Amino acid sequence: MDTNGATTSSAAGGGSTSKSSSKKHSRKPVYSRFTQQELPACKPILTPGLVIATFTIIGIIFIPLGLVSLSASEKVVEIVDRYDESCVPSDYSNDKLKFIQNPSINKSCVRTLTVPKLMKSPVFIYYQLDNYYQNHRRYVKSRSDKQLRSVSDEKSTKDCSPEDKTVDGPIVPCGLVAWSLFNDTYGFSVNSKTIEVNKHDIAWKSDKEHKFGSNVYPKNFQSGGLIGGAKLNSSVPLSKQEDLMVWMRTAALPTFRKLYGKIEQDLQANEKIQVVIQNNYNTYSFSGKKKLVLSTTSWIGGKNDFLGIAYIIVGGLCLFLAVCFILLYVIKPRPLGDPSYLSWNRSPAGHPN
Repeated sequence: MDTNGATTSSAAGGGSTSKSSSKKHSRKPVYSRFTQQELPACKPILTPGLVIATFTIIGIIFIPLGLVSLSASEKVVEIVDRYDESCVPSDYSNDKLKFIQNPSINKSCVRTLTVPKLMKSPVFIYYQLDNYYQNHRRYVKSRSDKQLRSVSDEKSTKDCSPEDKTVDGPIVPCGLVAWSLFNDTYGFSVNSKTIEVNKHDIAWKSDKEHKFGSNVYPKNFQSGGLIGGAKLNSSVPLSKQEDLMVWMRTAALPTFRKLYGKIEQDLQANEKIQVVIQNNYNTYSFSGKKKLVLSTTSWIGGKNDFLGIAYIIVGGLCLFLAVCFILLYVIKPRPLGDPSYLSWNRSPAGHPN
C-alpha cells in the first residue's frame, strides 16, 4: 500500500508538473479586449438621408474651392516661348544635330517677348524641357549623394558609371545627372536697359544646408572628351552652386520646368523684352523641346487650372448624386411593407402551391 501510495503521489506530482509546464509553453495569448477583438467599433448605417447629406456637403465645399482656385490661376501671368527650333540658323534647319555639336558655330540667339499684362515682381524664370526622361532608372541611379555631402567621400563613385573617374582621379560631382547639367543661358533687357537676374535662393534650403557640402569642390568635372552640359567653377563649393542643386533634383515626368532665376522688378503691360539666348543644350538628338517661361505666382503657386477644374467636377458630381438620391428615396420612396417579395406563396418544401 505504501508503495502504491508513493507511486500514486508520484504520478500526481508528475501530472501537476506536466500541467504547469504545458501552461508555461502554451501559445494561447493572454486575454485582452484587443486579442479577443472586443474593442468598440463604429458601424455607420448608410441611410438615404446620411448619403444625401454627405454628397451635398462635399459639393457645397468643393465647388467654391474650385472657383477660388481657378480665379487664382487666372491671375497668374505667364509667357512661354519655345526657342529650340527658332534659334537654329536656316542653313542647319535640316541637320540641327550638326549645328548643336559644332563648337565653332555661334549659338547666340535673340528673341523678343511681349508682356501681355502687368507682371508684378518677383517674376520667375524657368526653362522647360519636353521629352526628357530624368526618371530613367539608370540615369537616376548615376550619382553619389555621399560624395556631394562630404569631401572625405569623394572616392565614393561606385554608382556613377560611366561618369565616375578620369585618369586624374574621381569626378566630383560624378554621375550622369551632374554631367548632363543644363547649360543654356538667358540675358534680359527692356529698352536697351539690362534686367538683372537674381540666381540666389533658387534651390531648396535643405539641399544647400544638408545635401551639398560647403567643403566639397568640383574636381575633374567635364574634363573628358565628351562634354554633357555646363561646366562648374572649381573654386566655388557645391553648396553655392544652386543651378546644380536645382538640376539634380530630378523630375518625375518627361515634361518639367526648373527654376533659372528671378526678375525682381515689375514688367509693364505691352513692354518688349529682348532675350539673348545661348542655345547650347543638345535636345535635338532625342527630339526634345526647350522653352523659356516667365511667370508670376499666386497663393496657389504657378498657373495650373487642373486643381480648380478637378474640385468643380468632383463637387458637381456629388451634387448630381445627391439630387438623384433625393428623387429616388425622398420624392418617390419605396412603400413600407412592400409585399412584392411575397408574390410567390411557397410551401415548406420550397415548391409553389
